[in-house]
Amino acid sequence: MAVNDGQPPALVDRDRLARLLGGPDLAWLVDRVRRRMAREEPLTGPVTLADPTPAQRAAAERLLGRAPGAGRGMSVRLEAVDSVLRRSGVSPDGLGAAVTALTGPVTRLAEVREREERAWREAYTPLDELVRTHRPRLDDWAKRVVAEGLVRRLARTPQVAKSLLDNTVQALRRLPADPAVSLPVFSGATFGDAHALDDGTPLATLVLSGVRALTGFPDGSGAEWRREAWASAGLLKDALSATVLTLGLRGTPALDWSADEGEPAVLTLRQLTRHPPRTAPAVVRVCENPAVLATAADTLGAACPPLVCLQGQPSAAALTLLRHLHAQGTTLRYHGDFDWGGLRIASALLRRVPWHPWRYTAADYRAAVAATPLAPPLTGTPTTAAWAPDLPAALTELGVRIEEETVLDDLLADLGR
Repeated sequence: MAVNDGQPPALVDRDRLARLLGGPDLAWLVDRVRRRMAREEPLTGPVTLADPTPAQRAAAERLLGRAPGAGRGMSVRLEAVDSVLRRSGVSPDGLGAAVTALTGPVTRLAEVREREERAWREAYTPLDELVRTHRPRLDDWAKRVVAEGLVRRLARTPQVAKSLLDNTVQALRRLPADPAVSLPVFSGATFGDAHALDDGTPLATLVLSGVRALTGFPDGSGAEWRREAWASAGLLKDALSATVLTLGLRGTPALDWSADEGEPAVLTLRQLTRHPPRTAPAVVRVCENPAVLATAADTLGAACPPLVCLQGQPSAAALTLLRHLHAQGTTLRYHGDFDWGGLRIASALLRRVPWHPWRYTAADYRAAVAATPLAPPLTGTPTTAAWAPDLPAALTELGVRIEEETVLDDLLADLGR
């Protein structure tokens, strides 16, 4: 909306105005006036130009009928310009009308902001519709992504945001997927683009945020965490390469056969999300290294109680299995290497699923060190152990590492009871 006083404008002598105020040497002055008009500030007081050229000084002198001063900078009072324009009849309504006649209507910044805010409110309507008609439980999440500015950071403009949120809502209405489906397949069926939910895209960021709110998946970071978060809603990223080893676990025809034969089973993330074990034992022991599980299979065979092996850092498959067992009431008991890397793996698992130590305390470490005179030296950066706060101090004091294979006899004895 153009700035004016609500009265019909008087005629402006455009030819004289162009000669008096419209030249390039007074463009700076006209620009300052437009800025004040846009901010709805009074056209009074001085405006100053640092280091004016001789031509700019001459133009100001012609406008005012006197020299604007001899200092390094040049200051022009807007009241004086307004008075010249009115007295001369060039612009009977003064300076504001003259600038409008020269450069066109001035839009108020407040109106620009109001218009932009209206556009943003319109952009957010897909979230409102989603919460109202399909996912009431996402109300807090929808308010949060708006209040914290996530949508604005991802989209930058209301038009882009509206499209982004339309697509986000389209995905969240179809989740969780049951049965589980490949993430690229879901993306292709939903958006016509198998890569629309690739890591790093604004759409993937926003949809994954909504998925976590929908499923209650905890905070985290990294590629494995994202894989687990998608899987919590039935969307599988590389569902065949993420695996977990088990021995003696039952609950599906394949697991029952493996347990009866005393053979290890390799479960993929795809299997676990589509067909998780139907039964849950009271206790499942969890180890870090495959050698423990392999030796248990060789030694105990079909008599081995349920055992799960992480094979190092917990994979999405391992976490999916352990979460499922925990949710069914199973108590998880964990053992890992007594070194800084082992403690980090154990901590990463504990942040994702509760477990109790299985011969994995400071006392167990001290006993293992006493029984292992040639244990290799401890290396790496220290860390904490929430399940046994005194364990890091014991590692630092004794300074040696104890791998699971070193205490294998003790672990097998527990499994054989």
